[in-house]
Order: sequence, then structure tokens, then C-alpha cells
Amino acid sequence: MKGIGKIAAASIISNLPELGYINNKEACSLVGVAPMNRESGRFKGQRKIQGGRHQVRTVLYMAMMSAIQSNPVFKETYQRLVAAGKPKKVAIIACIRKMVVTLNSMLRDGVMWEAPKA
Repeated sequence: MKGIGKIAAASIISNLPELGYINNKEACSLVGVAPMNRESGRFKGQRKIQGGRHQVRTVLYMAMMSAIQSNPVFKETYQRLVAAGKPKKVAIIACIRKMVVTLNSMLRDGVMWEAPKA
């Protein structure tokens, strides 16, 4: 996948060996990019990310910065979220979550990355 280099791949393989054997929600929670609610009764808080494996999250953040430049799928997603009014860091985390779901599905199904044809 464009944006995932040798360092990011090695980090994902070594720090997240469960990838490909778990469902997408569990994968996002393990990385720490799943939104967590802070609500109680009538109190409505903001959703934030928390927990997870911060080494993988840090590597994927840097990989996403590269993917936004080179991968048309993530570039379009990021631009769409920012145009909708999301803060830039929130849009990056949403793209990381999409990347984790895609990588988990690719490993589960044993397929290689194919960029969609325009």
C-alpha cells in the first residue's frame, strides 16, 4: 500500500501480530484509533481516541502523512473530511482508522493493494 514503507510494515508486523485474525473493530481498538464516547445521562462529551498500542499509532500517523501525499484513496478521504469542517488531526486519525481496516482486510483475505481505477 502506498504510504506504508519498510519501517511501518516492520512495526505493524512486530507490534500487531493479531492483524488479519481479528475483526475490524478489535483491530482499531488495539491500535487506539477507535472513537470512545464520554457520555453519562444528559451529558454529551466529545469522542476521543485512547488506549491501544501507541508505538503502532505513532508509526501509522507518520505513514498517513505520507499516504495523504501519495495515495489517492486517502488523499480524497482526507480532503473530503477537512472540507466538511473536521479539524485536520481528526481527519488524519479517521484516515488511519480506514488504513487499519483496509490492512486488516488485506491480511485476512490474502490480497495485495490495488489502487482503484479512475
